[in-house]
Amino acid sequence: MTTVFPGEGRNLRGYGDDVPEVSWPNGAAVAVSFVVNVEEGAERNLLDGDERNESVYEAREEVVGAVDPCMTSHYDYGPRAGYQRIRDALGRHGAPATFSTCGRAAERLSWLLRDAVMNGHEIGCHGWRWETHAGMPVDQEREIIARTHAAINEAAGVAPVGWHTRSASTENTRRLLIEHGGFLYDSDAYDDDMPYAVNLDGHRHMVLPYAFDTNDMRFQPGGGFIQGEDFTRYCLAAFDRLRREGKSAPRMLSIGLHLRIIGRPARIDALEQVVDTIASSGEAWIATRGQIARHWRQAIGLPEWQPASNGAG
Repeated sequence: MTTVFPGEGRNLRGYGDDVPEVSWPNGAAVAVSFVVNVEEGAERNLLDGDERNESVYEAREEVVGAVDPCMTSHYDYGPRAGYQRIRDALGRHGAPATFSTCGRAAERLSWLLRDAVMNGHEIGCHGWRWETHAGMPVDQEREIIARTHAAINEAAGVAPVGWHTRSASTENTRRLLIEHGGFLYDSDAYDDDMPYAVNLDGHRHMVLPYAFDTNDMRFQPGGGFIQGEDFTRYCLAAFDRLRREGKSAPRMLSIGLHLRIIGRPARIDALEQVVDTIASSGEAWIATRGQIARHWRQAIGLPEWQPASNGAG
């Protein structure tokens, strides 16, 4: 597959008709990746010495020039109440997820990450703060990648192997991840329903595209989800389509979750219904993103990936 990097041109074809012959474990039609974003404690906050307060939430009102206990408490809801509901919804079927975690959140939530690991989940990197990297100087981004990897390794007790920038990455991000040596894959792409490998500086690096449509972020104002059943119907419609396509080609479905969003009482049943239906279908391999990346590498004949010594934490 043609690489996708700034300076090499956009790839608007993807695999085309040349789809790799990859089979998922146990004959599954779809690899399903639940991604739990752990951002609480990493949102911008004057209390942390940040330049401003966070303004993105269901009630959008940014307090300027003063601390904002209201917004802080909205984010605090995620680990205080949402996490246990999400953990239990996944745990009913032993469904492993990837907890995509900001470094500053990891420092504050080591108890949560270690509990997630104990329950069979993967911990990935989601930047230091919950922020875009667009326009970030290369030296600053390099330092953030290293700092985030180290913080999550320390907090979770397991070195992360995946990376996902909040929204926009930079033209340097993927190269810096490879340079670091601790990353098997990134999810800084939204362009396919299958993983793919890219070539950069003599390295084969895995990309696992993410999705914003099958994502509880759409409960935010203007996102289109109002009732919990909106999330259920949409995610299961995507799964139903992909499992039909998966009879003849490998397919992957990413479902994005947030502690403070889907973890609310009126929404958690929606996640339970999605997990129950997918797990009982007999046509899904529910796996972490690390598991999916390793499986795909092996299936397309790439050597087993090992972290470099400088990236192992």
